[in-house]
Amino acid sequence: MDICRLTAHEIREKYHQKELTVVDVTKAYIEKIKQEDEKIHAIITVCEEEALKQAHEVQALFDQGEKLGRMAGIPIVIKDNICTKGIKTTCASKMLENFVSPYDATVIEKIKKEHAIIIAKANMDEFAMGGSTENSAFFKTKNPVNLSKVPGGSSGGSAAAVSSSMAPVALGSDTGGSIRQPASFCGIVGMKPTYGLVSRYGLVAFASSLDQIGPMTKDVEDNAMLLTYIAGHDEHDTTSSKKENVDYTKALTADVKGLKIGVPKEFMGEGVNSEVKESVLKAIDVLKAKGAVVEECSLPTAEYALPAYYIIACAEASSNLGRFDGIRYGYRTKNFENVHDIFANSRTEGFGPEVKRRILLGTYVLSSGYYDAYYKKAQKVRTVIKQEFDKAFQKYDVLITPTAPTTAFDIGSKINNPLEMYLSDLLTVSINIAGVPAISIPCGEDSEGLPIGMQVIGKHFDEETIYRVAYTYEQSEK
Repeated sequence: MDICRLTAHEIREKYHQKELTVVDVTKAYIEKIKQEDEKIHAIITVCEEEALKQAHEVQALFDQGEKLGRMAGIPIVIKDNICTKGIKTTCASKMLENFVSPYDATVIEKIKKEHAIIIAKANMDEFAMGGSTENSAFFKTKNPVNLSKVPGGSSGGSAAAVSSSMAPVALGSDTGGSIRQPASFCGIVGMKPTYGLVSRYGLVAFASSLDQIGPMTKDVEDNAMLLTYIAGHDEHDTTSSKKENVDYTKALTADVKGLKIGVPKEFMGEGVNSEVKESVLKAIDVLKAKGAVVEECSLPTAEYALPAYYIIACAEASSNLGRFDGIRYGYRTKNFENVHDIFANSRTEGFGPEVKRRILLGTYVLSSGYYDAYYKKAQKVRTVIKQEFDKAFQKYDVLITPTAPTTAFDIGSKINNPLEMYLSDLLTVSINIAGVPAISIPCGEDSEGLPIGMQVIGKHFDEETIYRVAYTYEQSEK
């Protein structure tokens, strides 16, 4: 039996049948990381000693007949911008290279309470800024499907870890597509929940009004299971919803009869690769054959989402990253004569080029004389985009689009062309701007054998319907 090929729910079943122990599974995944990560570079920190200690403790609870949750004994990889007590949280940046968090993020507290086993922290674009995981200060992550391709970003390490079976599940964060786009590129399932459904406490902030933690998994059932445990109100996060907790696995029925699906024509137009478009349309036909009602619709303001997103996101990044000055937080330069030198040199040496680019852009759009022309206008566009989604959801249960306009691109092909790189977020950013949930699920491959992702978008706090659609499609393809 190849333990690392199993899904989380299959591992759980093996525990119940006493075919596997938690220690066996944990050792298998740690060994897999040691073997595979030399070529993929998905992992920044391996938590071997602590993971094995936890594994023995959880197995003892199983042996004692304790009734444990569905995540008990499941190995998990955590994106390295989510705080983990006693473990480095670097954000893949020289600025936080040696930072060991003194506390756990709320999502980490929740999965620890369910006795999941944290086995590693995953590589990412520095401070979650990028779409290829080439902006890490430490190393570039490769796509396990094709090592010459990027895994997507910024949660590329988490996606690559799941895709290469170095972990059955992982946590990522999504600001403008950073869970969904790498999920699409690596051929896995990635969910960006409704803004406020999952606590952001302990997530190192990039753009606070857009960031959201979410699950990255091999299949839809694991995804629904992990979201069930990380969702919920948190008094530490003032943007956290007070919505009652939901068991999302109960939504996994392969039935979409009568469900109304809208296909926004703006998301199928210019810039979308023909093979990607064809695969998504075929997947929609599968749902149609299962009884769903499919119609073309329009979101005319969608073309303005990308510029609005980069103005808002960079403005918030400029503010959030102001704390990393070499005095209060982060790396401190050794080359200084006064306080000004400490500020300037620490930030110059500590931040990478993409982070600096976004800080500069964000500071510019917030500056006197430009605030009204850029930032205020972008916020107005944000309101219109949200209203358009609200209007569409008065008629449709879900919207379906491609996740990314292309499949995974070559490593190095876009790193020196920021505008071209930003266009890879074309189909995902409007979802963060509107605050609605969306999932990416695999729906085929292109002529090179690279995965293609389909994006299912839902109403605020209606993750159940999204999972229902995703599960129906997934089951029909088995």
